[in-house]
Amino acid sequence: MHKRSNEPIVWSLFGAGGVVVAYSMPVFILITGIAVPMGIVSADVLAYDRLAGFAAGWFGKLFLLVIISLPLWQSVHRIFLSLHDFGITGGEVFFRVVLYGAALWGTLLPLYLLIGM
Repeated sequence: MHKRSNEPIVWSLFGAGGVVVAYSMPVFILITGIAVPMGIVSADVLAYDRLAGFAAGWFGKLFLLVIISLPLWQSVHRIFLSLHDFGITGGEVFFRVVLYGAALWGTLLPLYLLIGM
């Protein structure tokens, strides 16, 4: 009898989060840290009304959920693996519950808030 594992799901979320971070963060840094402050792009791009309008649509909600949750899963898994690399393995179940529980909470709360918009 084979023991079922959640490792494929965790590694899939880890990989997806890494891809999201690798592709989106340079763009966010370019827009918010370079283009808008230097006047290359108008500050109206980041206006509240404009961003709230984007977040009100289904695509904006999906985009925000992906941008929030997948990097969170990637970070949590990286922290868990780092604890293991440092030899902190005594409370593995505790760390899994706390870390992955935080990632689950960090996914479900934005999902709830975005649906309520």
